[in-house]
Amino acid sequence: MLSLLLILVAALFFTGIIIRTKSLASGRKGPGIIQPIKDVIRLFKKGSVYSQTTSIIFQIAPTIYFASVVMAMLVIPFGQSKGIISFNGDFIFFAYVLALGKFFSIISALDTGSSFEGMGASREALYSMFAEPAFFILMGSLALLTGYTSFHEIFAALHVGSYISYAITVLATFVLVMVAMIENSRMPIDDPKTHLELTMVHEVMILDNSGFDLGLILTAGFMKFAIYGALVVNLFIGMVRYEYAIPMFFAIQFLMAVSIGLIESFMARFRMSHNAQFIVALTSVSLLIFFAVLLILGKFA
Repeated sequence: MLSLLLILVAALFFTGIIIRTKSLASGRKGPGIIQPIKDVIRLFKKGSVYSQTTSIIFQIAPTIYFASVVMAMLVIPFGQSKGIISFNGDFIFFAYVLALGKFFSIISALDTGSSFEGMGASREALYSMFAEPAFFILMGSLALLTGYTSFHEIFAALHVGSYISYAITVLATFVLVMVAMIENSRMPIDDPKTHLELTMVHEVMILDNSGFDLGLILTAGFMKFAIYGALVVNLFIGMVRYEYAIPMFFAIQFLMAVSIGLIESFMARFRMSHNAQFIVALTSVSLLIFFAVLLILGKFA
């Protein structure tokens, strides 16, 4: 329950901190940190408009997408505290419950009959497919290192105490941050502020969503950022006592949000043909973690 509350609080400010960082980096005052939440509240007060060409799939997809993110959030632990749902292999459940929500968002975009939204859905499916091996190799390596297969037990048994374990933690942080940016369609993979349909990915998929449905989609995006931030936090807090772990949670979430804002401020978006190459390269980083784990365990022949 503690992890759920902390993630919800972090989600309220995460996207606002990113936007604020980008504003300051470009010399602008920019909106307040809670402006994205105000925008979502305004959307929740509006009704949704559905095209006559869409079916029931388009109407239920935002709710399923939001519910999948909530379910994924329930398995995230916090230090020595289990998530509300915890079982062996729960990181597999985490990945594929998010994939279920992504699947419905993709077929929802296809359901509109728009060639542009279908193009964005195709790219979203491709990038998610390429990012999946990096996440599973990372979590599989940590499971091999600790001897456990649930989030709670993996992070509780993970101790940073040697140079190799420091390297593993840094590389794991990099992989999780990049996966978070891919899953949330952020720079340098996608530009959430672009209005050119030919280069849009996630934004073009939700062009037909409005009102309450659009609010659910945006809120799910806020929570997904905080979820991946919570995974990064769990790499570091281990056996840390709660009075120190909770400030560390918000400090790391803040640093992650600022880092993403700086990356989006000073990096150009990749050419579309280079996105797949970059995402596949993340798998190579995860393989480095895997080989480091083998080295620690003395598995090399």
